[in-house]
Amino acid sequence: MKGIILAGGSGTRLHPITRAVSKQLLPVYDKPMIYYPLSVLMLAGIREILVISTPHDLPQFRRLLGDGAEVGLVITYAEQAAPNGLAEAFVIGADHVGDDAAALVLGDNIFHGPGFSAMLQGAIADIEAKRAGCVLFGYQVRDPQRYGVAEADADGRLLSIEEKPERPRSNRAVTGLYFYDNDVLGIAAGLSPSPRGELEITDVNRAYMERGTAMLRDLGRGFAWLDTGTHESLLEAGEYVRVLETRQGIRIACLEEIAMRKGFIDADAAYALGEAQAKSGYGEYVMDVASAFREE
Repeated sequence: MKGIILAGGSGTRLHPITRAVSKQLLPVYDKPMIYYPLSVLMLAGIREILVISTPHDLPQFRRLLGDGAEVGLVITYAEQAAPNGLAEAFVIGADHVGDDAAALVLGDNIFHGPGFSAMLQGAIADIEAKRAGCVLFGYQVRDPQRYGVAEADADGRLLSIEEKPERPRSNRAVTGLYFYDNDVLGIAAGLSPSPRGELEITDVNRAYMERGTAMLRDLGRGFAWLDTGTHESLLEAGEYVRVLETRQGIRIACLEEIAMRKGFIDADAAYALGEAQAKSGYGEYVMDVASAFREE
């Protein structure tokens, strides 16, 4: 399976701080925002990843992430010249996906919770075994009118999906994480722009729903799904990460640690990456976990 991170847009709700830097490069406590969605794909075992952003911002992502080799990834880049909709990621990324299945994660979404890696790998297994063509992730919210809302049956099969409905049929918001089989390329290529001029991801999901192959997985209680689109939510996300890391002594979305534990790199390589950042608490943490991993 190939991965795509969509990190475009102009971040107008975060002006003026996003007038000079991409929203997805802003810090969420101790890491750039894009580390969090990138870690999601890594936890799923995905190693070939396309980062899509604006022509202006791509050089900054390249400077931060490089080609991904130091953490065992293959990272490539592509431009989205204008915000033409989430589904355009599969038009832009068609060559990257090729004949494979694809996972799309939005660059400003943060996920954290127990058993997440197993949940992600289960979604991939369902698609590879053709038990599903599309797997979405639902999250209970108190104000579903603000989101794309999904309704599913007892088996998790998608029954309806609506964008910001006045009378929601459920309180399950569709998060910014999507798994698809290879048919997504043809579906996205065949879409017409919506009234707001965009290729809508909801239309992609609806196409799978009409085929009867769209599934909804509930992230459940105790799980965190954080959006970072406003100053308030960005601050809240940083505080969530700070509290959890301080209390538990762990680092959320530490790419070097995930790469080591997934077997993308060995402990010596992880230690060297931490040593290169040793003047920061982040670097010290990487060195500590790498040393502990050697002894396990």
